[in-house]
Amino acid sequence: MTNHKIYKMSFAKVYPHYIAKAEKKGRTKSEVDEIIRWLTGYSQDELETQLEKQTDFGTFFAEAPQLNPARALIKGVVCGVRVENIEEPTMREIRYLDKLIDELAKGKQMEKILRK
Repeated sequence: MTNHKIYKMSFAKVYPHYIAKAEKKGRTKSEVDEIIRWLTGYSQDELETQLEKQTDFGTFFAEAPQLNPARALIKGVVCGVRVENIEEPTMREIRYLDKLIDELAKGKQMEKILRK
């Protein structure tokens, strides 16, 4: 695993930004949580525990109970980079989450965001 600064950053410090981005566009915290649970396999209680523990991004994704196999269907550009072309696994997971939050903020239906 490459040593990017974001891997050591607390997920709990970025989480409120995900919520703020969604709420600014009329979406909800529960939708953000649903996306995170869908992507990682965490239950709501497990997600809240990770937030309370101030778990860093690297650990958050490394300890994810069940990364959703359908996440490979996530395509598009985040921060000028195509998510499907990111080779480093942890960075790809982080960018998948960023992309899903972007889609939520852009008003996409949850069924499409969750690749159903």
